[in-house]
Amino acid sequence: MQKSLLVKVWMLLVLLTISSALVSSNFPHYEYIIAIIIAFTIVKFLGISFYFMELRKANSFWKIAVIIYLVLFSTIVTLIV
Repeated sequence: MQKSLLVKVWMLLVLLTISSALVSSNFPHYEYIIAIIIAFTIVKFLGISFYFMELRKANSFWKIAVIIYLVLFSTIVTLIV
């Protein structure tokens, strides 16, 4: 894979991490903080799994399994909190 693409994805992950920290400390509404941070986490999870774990080249079963896990986990966390 191209190094420039990996660097761009890595920079996006760093930007999302910094954004999560800023949102958690500066947003006054608790409900929105949870939704925004979970959305950032979903994007980070997909970026790491598809680009850095080479899941883009894997069997479609593993792609679907990761996406289903992500949907179930984020839904459960959102409902609990």
